Amino acid sequence: MKKGKEGIDLQRRAILKAGAFGAGALCLSGLLGAPGLLHTTHAQTTARGVTGKHPSPWFRSLSRKGVQCLLCPRECRIGPGERGSCRVRTNQNGTGYTLSYGNPALVQSDPVERKPFFHFLPGSRALSISTAGCPLSCSFCEVWDMALVSPEEVHTYHLPPRDVVEHARSTGVQSVSYAFGEPVAFWEYVQETSVRARRAGLHNLLHTSGYINREPLTAVMDNLDAVNVDLKSFDPEFYRNLCGGELQPVLDTLKVLGKNGVHLEITNLLIPTMNDDTAMIRRMCRWIHDELGPDVPLHLARFYPLYKLSNLPPTPVATIDRARDAAREAGLNYVYVARVTGHEGENTYCPSCGATAIKRLGFVIEEINIRDGHCSRCNGAIPGRWS
Repeated sequence: MKKGKEGIDLQRRAILKAGAFGAGALCLSGLLGAPGLLHTTHAQTTARGVTGKHPSPWFRSLSRKGVQCLLCPRECRIGPGERGSCRVRTNQNGTGYTLSYGNPALVQSDPVERKPFFHFLPGSRALSISTAGCPLSCSFCEVWDMALVSPEEVHTYHLPPRDVVEHARSTGVQSVSYAFGEPVAFWEYVQETSVRARRAGLHNLLHTSGYINREPLTAVMDNLDAVNVDLKSFDPEFYRNLCGGELQPVLDTLKVLGKNGVHLEITNLLIPTMNDDTAMIRRMCRWIHDELGPDVPLHLARFYPLYKLSNLPPTPVATIDRARDAAREAGLNYVYVARVTGHEGENTYCPSCGATAIKRLGFVIEEINIRDGHCSRCNGAIPGRWS
């Protein structure tokens, strides 16, 4: 990479170009480019139709060789030879298996800001992995061709947990990230990989819909360093009609994470006419303030037309600005604007004096004015993991 002013200018142009194509382009370009990003001690190629069959503890036996999945709130009852709604959990002769263990469809290294994490090791990089499958069925899914299909329909690597950690260490990243697709769909893979990553001195980052039951969540909690939860709306009907799920389990997940000391951030994708009502956003932000605290970072993300909502326009920036104002009026100290490159809402501001604590352009950190977790100007505390 080029250094100095010329290198920074090249990064600026690249980010601005990426931003012009929208959020979906960012995710899909990473997905399509994944084969060129994987380098391990053994040659790796992708293969279509591979499944990572692995026994799972998150099933219970039913009569007539049926099983019930206990991983997510759907708690699917699965007959012999059938699969759950996520497409990756199956019943084979009365035993429950996951088919998404050790066979990621996406492997790539990128900045933690892309997860997004703005208060966790800014400027560091993470190795992201993801597989097919998802317990939800969002009409606006940005990676629908990976998350909303079965594992047989995508090209995957054979990459067991030990190889994920080996690859992460060889590329010099600080963290392993379970992101882009839905990690609940490959939870057993997350469980073992996170244990190995922690032992190797790596951090574990999770970006999730939060649609998971409490017991499997707490089983992994001790190995998670930071979690970003997609709070897709504060309207239960939105979850039922556009996501195929329920709101309450997501709120429950947020409260469990908030009470257990995991670094937590939240993303809310604002979709025109669907979940962009300012009054509802204000209620959501008051809930975050009261239940989780005023210092939880909230990322208000711009929607771009995609998948089943391709008829809608991109979110007007004015709508995002109103939502940001409402969030700050509700008492949240760190409210960010995502996917509007160059917006002032990409920066971190000290809530005590208003100084720019971190200046960003897209995923590039241009300036950090934080010393030992405090504003360099007024010494006010800025919560996060900074080193």
